[in-house]
Amino acid sequence: MRTVNSFIGSPIERLEDLRFLRGRGEYVDDLVRPGMLHAAILRSSVAHGRIRSIDAARALTIPGVHSVITAADLGTRVPQVPMRLQPLPQFEPFAQPVIAHAKVRYVGEALAVVLAESAALAEDALEAIEVDIESLPAVADRHASAQDRSLLFEETGSNLAIKFHAVLGDATAACRDAAYIRRESFRVQRHMALPMETRGLLAQWDAARGRLTVNGAAKVLFFNRRTLAKQMGLAEDAIDMVENDVGGGFGARGEFYPEDFLIPFAARHVGRPVKWIEDRREQLMTINHAREQECDIEIACRPDGTILALRGHAYSDVGAYMRTNGAISARNVAQFMSGPYRIPNIDIDVALQLTNKTPVGTYRGPGRFETDFFRERLIDMAARDLGIDRVELRRRNLVSKAEMPYSIATITPYESKDEFDSGDYQVTLDRCLTEIGWTEKAKLQGKLIEGRYHGLGLGCFVEGGAAGPKESARLVLETDGSFTVYVGSSAVGQGLETVFAQIAADALEIPMERIRGVFHGSTSCVSDGYGAYHSRSVVMGGSAILAAATGLRDAIRARAAQRLGCEPAEVAILDGKAQGPAGRSIALAGLADAAISFEGSFLNKKHTYAYGAHAAHVAVDLKLGHVELIDYVAVEDCGRIINPMTLRGQVIGALVQGLGGAFLEALVYDEQGQLLTGSLADYLVPTASDFPNLRAVVLESHPSPINPLGAKGAGEGGIVPVGGVIANAVANALACLGVEPRELPLSPSRIWHLARDARRRQAAQ
Repeated sequence: MRTVNSFIGSPIERLEDLRFLRGRGEYVDDLVRPGMLHAAILRSSVAHGRIRSIDAARALTIPGVHSVITAADLGTRVPQVPMRLQPLPQFEPFAQPVIAHAKVRYVGEALAVVLAESAALAEDALEAIEVDIESLPAVADRHASAQDRSLLFEETGSNLAIKFHAVLGDATAACRDAAYIRRESFRVQRHMALPMETRGLLAQWDAARGRLTVNGAAKVLFFNRRTLAKQMGLAEDAIDMVENDVGGGFGARGEFYPEDFLIPFAARHVGRPVKWIEDRREQLMTINHAREQECDIEIACRPDGTILALRGHAYSDVGAYMRTNGAISARNVAQFMSGPYRIPNIDIDVALQLTNKTPVGTYRGPGRFETDFFRERLIDMAARDLGIDRVELRRRNLVSKAEMPYSIATITPYESKDEFDSGDYQVTLDRCLTEIGWTEKAKLQGKLIEGRYHGLGLGCFVEGGAAGPKESARLVLETDGSFTVYVGSSAVGQGLETVFAQIAADALEIPMERIRGVFHGSTSCVSDGYGAYHSRSVVMGGSAILAAATGLRDAIRARAAQRLGCEPAEVAILDGKAQGPAGRSIALAGLADAAISFEGSFLNKKHTYAYGAHAAHVAVDLKLGHVELIDYVAVEDCGRIINPMTLRGQVIGALVQGLGGAFLEALVYDEQGQLLTGSLADYLVPTASDFPNLRAVVLESHPSPINPLGAKGAGEGGIVPVGGVIANAVANALACLGVEPRELPLSPSRIWHLARDARRRQAAQ
């Protein structure tokens, strides 16, 4: 009797973990090549200024220092970091040169690259380079940026890069006629992804073959190869981008940075392998920052709580340059301000303001973490004003199952129309309330118990995924009868080797043990690939595996038919054999002298939307300003689940990152554009013991209709609503004082000051 595989949906432990636990992972800093030089980068200590001179003569006299590369060594035209997503012409004047020339615009911008026989020598040589920079007034925040008194790019006449606009219906008319309106201002602080492994590259130039190999690439290797090939005047197929093990990505790691040109250029320039490993201070200064958004928004409702409109203005501090994916967070703030709610009239614009800070990019749930904080705080405030239970207000306004697919606001420029694909948002809300025991815990709201005020918080969300346009996969039947999987999707810690093996084994109807390996990301794997971002890997890469499996099975049937003397349609592939008519069969291991291979692809222009609800129970100690997280529940419907074990791990990991943003993390600059949080002694991140009481419930009630797996992206839903949920819980705990958090992080200092100010207001009344 034929056995039907069911690896999809099974909680299979991560296959890749065994090598990591044994210390056998291979990261870029583990690599050594004969004759290898080490690179160190001289970075600007001035936030804004004109470069008068860079003199490396003294550095070159140090024994072991091979060379120093400045902008002058790159020729008359210094390459620029391109926009990967939304490459609008409005961003071109604000592109970042790969190395500073004429001007510096943030602390940490590259001025020179030192190549030496050791990393220590290269670092020492940086001190010997003499730099003369004429300081200019620093643009320290979005308010100063909007005044245009000090311009980062004088030729543009403004520090405004662009303004996005999200529109649905007629918000002006709806607000004019509404019975209830509330306007509020909110702010989310600048913070960052902070992968455990810092960035690193090892580049090798083979002059005889005219080939370049770059190890340490991640996330979007094919895009980075296209960019690098153009900048270095090479054919794309003359460059191999190799994805080693990656110690976390979270949206920041793997984008094209200045170093992605400088290190390969240096290797070709000197004819020797060159390795560069970023130290932690460099990471804090130079990897893409994120999240710094403010808004003034207005909600309009009927007396029964029906939301009529949402409108207002948001402001995004994008740092010194527009690079790679730096517009995405601001765009998402505008388009997804409405979240999972039925809001028929929307008018939100977002100004992207340049400042003398590190440029921004994406960080897990880009723009969604921020806009969910804004919206969920405002909904709680409106519920209290209207005298409506905050759960009930949400329930009345959630998009219903019957309304799917549901169109959301259109964003311009780079006009983008989108719609939610499927789901029942009421179910996840109700499940979340049940799991946390909301009805029973509601008795604790605002209660002072043993010196601490207790409170509950709630938030609903959607998570976009499956960004197209394409992903590729190649499956190979090896001569020993095993199978190898190659995909264009990249692995940044999300467990792709396991879930892709599950998908492939089911599609090929074989035991997982016969999957020899899953190879991902590197440009040698497939002819074209798009990588890992926007919660796309399983939907896009997994669907490409299905296409490749279909093609490979057809190829196996065709090869077997030749050997069995029959038609391909007469061949069945069962139990490691190709079986033909009259009981004749041939083992797959003996089918051919050479491997049989097929590359398939999946094309998609629509997004998937996972969705859910989070709830939290906190206790606030006003004397210390400390918030204890007593309980936290996340419920998310992710469409078809490939591996519930790895999925729950993704949700819990995302929750911890969200809690770090809600309570701890902040990148702080002074008025001169100097980063004040340049070490992990100053930039606080959660530790393993900080938040022990986290629970994740994952559902698959509503598969996505836009891909053959029925899966939805699920890498970011755990982080999206956290800031709003925690702020709502703190506000609920301190309702007796009238505390209303409008800004993150909710650090002990901020909690203490909020309570103090509230008491002063009460005393003055």
